[in-house]
Amino acid sequence: MKREREFNSGFDILLFLLTLAILAFGIVAIYSATYGNTGGTEYYMKQLIFAIAGVIMVIGISYIPPRYIAVTSYYMYGFGLLLLIAVLLFGKTINGNKSWFYVGGFGIQPSEFAKLATLLAVSHFLNHGDEKKDVNDIKVLIKTALFIAVPAVLIKLQHDTGTMIVFLSMMIPILWASGLNTFFLFGIITPVLSVILGFLNPIFFYVGLLIVIIALIFFKRNLFASIAVFAINLAAGMSVQFLFSRLAQYQQDRINAVFNPELDPLRSGYNVIQSKVAIGSGGLYGKGYLQGSQTQLKFIPEQWTDFIFCMIGEEFGYIGAMILITLYVMLILKVFFNGLNSKNSYMSLVTIGIGGLLLFHLSINVGMTIGVMPVIGIPLPMVSYGVSSLLSFLAMIGFALNTYRHRNTYV
Repeated sequence: MKREREFNSGFDILLFLLTLAILAFGIVAIYSATYGNTGGTEYYMKQLIFAIAGVIMVIGISYIPPRYIAVTSYYMYGFGLLLLIAVLLFGKTINGNKSWFYVGGFGIQPSEFAKLATLLAVSHFLNHGDEKKDVNDIKVLIKTALFIAVPAVLIKLQHDTGTMIVFLSMMIPILWASGLNTFFLFGIITPVLSVILGFLNPIFFYVGLLIVIIALIFFKRNLFASIAVFAINLAAGMSVQFLFSRLAQYQQDRINAVFNPELDPLRSGYNVIQSKVAIGSGGLYGKGYLQGSQTQLKFIPEQWTDFIFCMIGEEFGYIGAMILITLYVMLILKVFFNGLNSKNSYMSLVTIGIGGLLLFHLSINVGMTIGVMPVIGIPLPMVSYGVSSLLSFLAMIGFALNTYRHRNTYV
């Protein structure tokens, strides 16, 4: 009895059960999305087998002493960079992205594992032993950015823009959790928003710029810093059309398809239109498992990957989709809670970064299936088919469980 209590006190049962529930959703969804496909059973069985192996891995990771994770983080980061370089030289090109190795019939995507390795290394850099670095020091800030920028550039060379954006999205939760000054954080986030507003409508951009000016007045920082932030926002918003023109045509088409898929309904807008039709046709209760017309007639290419949420919306309806989203929200909040309540500063930072990655993936993936985000090839965590993605996210859950288990351990 005592041993059982000790296990339960060190094992985050809620987070583990939420993970299992999401995995079950994914297995069921992949089976339906590939039902009747030649070789469809292969996708379903692969996901099931690696989900079981991944759950075992999750439990194993939860027991590793945090100090061992920290001391090996740089080695994992270096190995991840080597894999990213190797895939550029020897990888297989799929859908324009040179991001894959194929070994024994299995596709391995190094960028999925590089995300976690980078997060572990950056967290170690900022929390090395007793030397908790000050991210408000510009030198520390630049070094942190370089940790993330190097793999991001290598992934961009693979033409995998979606995963590159995921790497850049790491910075915000990591810097926030490390104590970055609110003014610095404001200066990082607002230029991105200015780019978005400048693309949407010049009027939106000018209104946003006015809000930036008002915020800068309230910050009461020195004049030079305030002018610099304003100038960066102004340049970001004014140059957006030039930057847009420099994107590859397929990237422009994907962005345009977000705002008006009907401009190219048979190419760049096709997936978004069909996805919205599928989700909308599901109604409140859905058409029933294996009964979705869009899903079963395969209107969306490879719907078991990035667009699997539309299958859930069609066959399980609004209620089923909201149950899945609720599971995700509970899981992400639990991950953040574990990170914020850990006395181990290293694992705290790692776990907050994991929560940010999960939230970003969820927001972008669901957003692109309902037509409010660009289609940039980001999987739905632990639901979309993909061995590399599945194992990477399960490893993240393992580290979040580890943080809970060692929440009262300082080193």
